[in-house]
Parts: sequence; structure tokens; C-alpha cells
Amino acid sequence: MKQRIKELGDAINETLSNSEQIAEVIGRIKEEGYDVFLVLEATVGFNRQDGQTAPVTAGEAESDAVPELKVNAQDMRFLKSLRISMDDAA
Repeated sequence: MKQRIKELGDAINETLSNSEQIAEVIGRIKEEGYDVFLVLEATVGFNRQDGQTAPVTAGEAESDAVPELKVNAQDMRFLKSLRISMDDAA
């Protein structure tokens, strides 16, 4: 199942990468002087057709390690605009 989930993720990434409409919009944004990065999150659930009720989600196929939080200066300005502060130690 882990391999199938990886294949699905690769297929989604390839589809987005090959989208002319997405490429055009990103191109216009870059022409206006902005860097563009796109982060999408998808939740995919699976249930066995043989009656088992425990779903397997894409998140379960990955490691349970806690990802490292990376915050840059632009992130800090955005958070500050929302009146959210972060400790330097965090």
C-alpha cells in the first residue's frame, strides 16, 4: 500500500507540473516580481472492499517523525500581522 500511495502522490505532482493553466498563472505572478511556491495537502483514505472498517490514510504510510518547523523572515512578518508571536527558542 505504501508503494501505491507514493505512486498516487507522484501522479498528482506530475499532473500539476504539466498543467498549462497552472504554469500560465505562475508565470504571470513571476512576471510581477514574486517567487512562487505551491504547497498542497491532500487527504486520501482507503477502505478494503472485503468489509474491513479500518481505513489506511496517506499520513499513516509516512513516518511518525515530527517535521522540523522552518520559519523565515516573511513568515514572521505574516504571523506578526496576525498578532501571533513566536519565541526565538521555538
